[in-house]
Amino acid sequence: MILVTGATGYVGGRLVPRLIAAGYPVRVLVRDPDRLLGRPWLAQVGVARGDVGDPATLAAGLAGVHTAYYLIHSLHGGKGFYEQDLEAARNFARAASAAGVQRIIYLGGLGDPDADLSRHLRSRQHTGAALRGAGVPVTEFRAAVIVGAGSASFEMIRHLTERLPGMICPTWVYSRVQPIALEDVLDYLVGALETPESTGQLIEIGGADVLTYATMMKGYARVRGLRRILLPVPILTPWLSSYWVHWVTPIPAEIARPLIEGLRNDVIVRDTRAQALFPGIRPMDYRSSVAAALAELKSGDTESAWNDALTASQGNRVPLVLASQDGLIIERRERNTCASPQEVYEVFTGLGGAQGWLYANSLWRLRGLIDRLLGGVGMRPGRSSTAGVRVGDVIDFWRVEAVEAGRLIRLRAEMRVPGRAWLQFEAVPLSDGATSLVQTALFAPKGVFGLVYWYGLYPVHKKIFAGLIAAIARRAETAGAHS
Repeated sequence: MILVTGATGYVGGRLVPRLIAAGYPVRVLVRDPDRLLGRPWLAQVGVARGDVGDPATLAAGLAGVHTAYYLIHSLHGGKGFYEQDLEAARNFARAASAAGVQRIIYLGGLGDPDADLSRHLRSRQHTGAALRGAGVPVTEFRAAVIVGAGSASFEMIRHLTERLPGMICPTWVYSRVQPIALEDVLDYLVGALETPESTGQLIEIGGADVLTYATMMKGYARVRGLRRILLPVPILTPWLSSYWVHWVTPIPAEIARPLIEGLRNDVIVRDTRAQALFPGIRPMDYRSSVAAALAELKSGDTESAWNDALTASQGNRVPLVLASQDGLIIERRERNTCASPQEVYEVFTGLGGAQGWLYANSLWRLRGLIDRLLGGVGMRPGRSSTAGVRVGDVIDFWRVEAVEAGRLIRLRAEMRVPGRAWLQFEAVPLSDGATSLVQTALFAPKGVFGLVYWYGLYPVHKKIFAGLIAAIARRAETAGAHS
């Protein structure tokens, strides 16, 4: 039995399906099991409720576990995070020892421990020491920047490079760093299970290239076919830099600051133990890892992201969420209706074509006309099929990208927009027989013009999307009343 902590976070959310695919029985330890709803692997794992901050909640989750992954750390660098991280690790280690766990695998931060490391990076390394304190053998991997769609470090690079043709750069962008692809990190984490020699080892891992943050941004620009100018200046402190990142990217200042402070040191592999222990893993070069991350983003099917873990502190879902994730601007609305999930599903899969869009239909048609005048597809003939929907069907200027019968449909925009856009509808059954209708608009802006387009039209979009979800709910309730 393998236990994964941090399954609602970025790396943990990717590790679980890899372990399942490798044939391991998996259990996940989470504070709020409801936050796992919608994960495609949920039915294939055991779920235990527990909080590493509360030792009394850990015993049940650790019972019968052979190996436990510890993938928990504070993204925020707020007051007390260092002490909280260490206490959480000590709690977990003691509970693991009491439960007879044979091994802990931990992902920490790369950096010379003899250097003047940032407090955040130092806490990552001291967390590993705290896990070893109870006597359970620990395999500690240490990595620097993880390159993958949804990784906080990579998203910071991506948004800065995409949105700014020229940048003034502080000295921290010239420190040396050894980025590693997410897939390589997962290979090491899973590979440790089949490599008993890695037990009790501290293993530094990195990609094929040693770069600076500046060359990482330039390398990203080359993959994207962009030209970017970087001008070094000595006056931008990590504090000022974090607020610059806050305004230009989706990464908030309180998360950007510890990331930036960690880059004041060189974070490169100094020990080649990983090559000896895992000769079959050949880490990607930076260009290949960027291309892989962008391909995942383009597919629109990102499994997890840096801000997944942040929502745990936000309580229950709210009717409207406007956020940015994986480079996507997300507007999410929910509305409860007494109609059944199937009745709701039949309404939103019937949108477009002759039926129209139920709300502000003239504006939808005007948008199609404008697109046509600009050389786009316009409203086209309407719908590929009037009887149900299949992946690949055309619905006006949308194409069906995903269908889950009775539950979900996702449409990808094919009109001309400065970026990529999706519209998704879900019918989520509630315990009382009613339905939660979830409507999500997603937009991946291309450059500054994409941002201007979204926020400039948002007052119109807000009215249309609010009216649309209300109209779908009313239509479904009317159909339910008739039946």
